[in-house]
Amino acid sequence: GPGAAAAAWGGPGWRLPGRVLELVFSYLELRELRSCALVCKLWHRVLHGDENSEVWRSLAARCLAEEALRTDILCNVPTYKGKVRAFHHAFSTNDCSRNVYIKKNGFTLHRNPIAQSTDGARTKIGFSEGRHAWEVWWEGPLGTVAVIGIATKRAAMQCQGYVALLGSDDQSWGWNLVDNNLLHNGEVNGSFPQCNNAPKYQIGERIRVILDMEDKTLAFERGYEFLGVAFRGLPKVCLYPAVSAVYGNTEVTLVYLGKPLDG
Repeated sequence: GPGAAAAAWGGPGWRLPGRVLELVFSYLELRELRSCALVCKLWHRVLHGDENSEVWRSLAARCLAEEALRTDILCNVPTYKGKVRAFHHAFSTNDCSRNVYIKKNGFTLHRNPIAQSTDGARTKIGFSEGRHAWEVWWEGPLGTVAVIGIATKRAAMQCQGYVALLGSDDQSWGWNLVDNNLLHNGEVNGSFPQCNNAPKYQIGERIRVILDMEDKTLAFERGYEFLGVAFRGLPKVCLYPAVSAVYGNTEVTLVYLGKPLDG
């Protein structure tokens, strides 16, 4: 491990200049970098002091699809470290309905045109603490039901018919963008946002989702307008960003942003 490597380099002798350490680190994978960050303050500073350093640039080039770096998918994730983190928090290729696949860019779900099926996907990583923000946007027709929100690991990601899968039981919470209803436990929890004649979702609009596991709330923003808290009293379990869709060939993109920027 890195600790052994440090010892092998003979005590103070392994205190290489930051630039040299950066070059060495740029060949390592994320798991190894995590271990390296624990070795000493210098190594930690070299790794995390500059989120656009050669370490993160080369890791981004290796793990991210060229399309993700070339297009505006990650335009709201300014640093290379942030882009790498977003990829590790993207939709899981293994934890989704069999009727969807994750595109080569690594961030966009494509729903195959399967009749009488509702299909969802969860991200690779869930949260049981802290505050987290991510963006979701639809790149194709919404159909009759298009739900964004959160789910536990136990929530189903596929079912018969065209239904609001996210929010259909006590394991998930969703906002249906088609009729502006909030859904949990198979029931409508009121409309959202709570204003008269709330504008309908437009294809391509980025919705920002904010999960606060300290306050146990889920909130949404559209553009830079805070739409309010949608759900309160969330359970202290591991919750995953999730979506569910019904329309054939529709595409949904999800990008993890990190901690919300507000206070």
